[in-house]
Amino acid sequence: MNALLLTEYMKLEMSPMPEPEIGPDDVLIRVRACGICGSDVHGLDGSTGRRIPPLVMGHEAAGEVAATGANAGDLHPGDRVTFDSTIYCGHCFYCGRGEVNLCDNRQVMGVSPGPYRRHGAFAEYVAAPAHICYHLPDALPFEHAAMIEAVSVAVHATNLTPIRLGDSAVVVGAGMIGLLAIQALKSAGCGRIMAVDLEANRLALALKLGATDAVNAREHDPVEFVRARTDGRGADVAMEVVGATDPVKTAVAALRKGGALTLVGNLAPQIDFPLQSVVTRQIRVTGSCASCGEYPQCIEMLATGAIQVEPLISAKAPLTEGVEWFRRLYAREGNLMKVILRP
Repeated sequence: MNALLLTEYMKLEMSPMPEPEIGPDDVLIRVRACGICGSDVHGLDGSTGRRIPPLVMGHEAAGEVAATGANAGDLHPGDRVTFDSTIYCGHCFYCGRGEVNLCDNRQVMGVSPGPYRRHGAFAEYVAAPAHICYHLPDALPFEHAAMIEAVSVAVHATNLTPIRLGDSAVVVGAGMIGLLAIQALKSAGCGRIMAVDLEANRLALALKLGATDAVNAREHDPVEFVRARTDGRGADVAMEVVGATDPVKTAVAALRKGGALTLVGNLAPQIDFPLQSVVTRQIRVTGSCASCGEYPQCIEMLATGAIQVEPLISAKAPLTEGVEWFRRLYAREGNLMKVILRP
């Protein structure tokens, strides 16, 4: 098969590779669409430390079952499927509690941190355990289904956030996950949803996808903006999807006393955290990691239009053009969000 292989840092090549072998609990999937995640772009230069070459990256994918192991259950050749990016064991303490995203033996598709190498879906075929695969509705395009992994991150974070019907929310960071979070918060019953970002085009998209208000932090104080729209109190809930000191401080300050903050972004490993503001105003803080069984919920939300992903897709291109699209994303070319590659 052909695959987009990270042969060394900053070097991607279309390379011939053997088709993946599958065991009795696996399925072989003919990849029809795979999205380029921001973590893949960061993995290109080795900055994440979790993508050690040689490696086929790619964990946001959908396709058709090509072959099945003996224990594949209700999966059959020709079935349209997507799969979780998290490969969990199902036997450890955390899996036993249903917290599969915290699995002690967790692996991630398209990642190679050292202890393991799990080739991903920037290839014609990928192998996946049957228990992380999900059937897709016939009407859901593969390109949209490839977005379910990202959608699940936003939906999981929203499920962790204590929301009451009509609550006000602020989302700090209107990138891919932030725009999906806005839609998830709207579906969860939030009334006023305020988006904060530094880019006008992202804020305009936020308003189209469900935000009631948007503020450019380059031009206005976002905390004063939020307070002006919440009777001076601040928002009931906040979601931070960048992962850096300034956005986290903004999210904390934009909350009312007793509000709840969900942290999704993890750009920086350590930040300057406003501890006193959190403690004295009794802010509840929750970290959100990946997703935890939300795939069926996300598939339904895409199928019904509760969450829209087409406006977030900047390009759909053949896998053979992957090297160029990675280059453009790494260079942070303006107005690019999600690029879907099709083997």
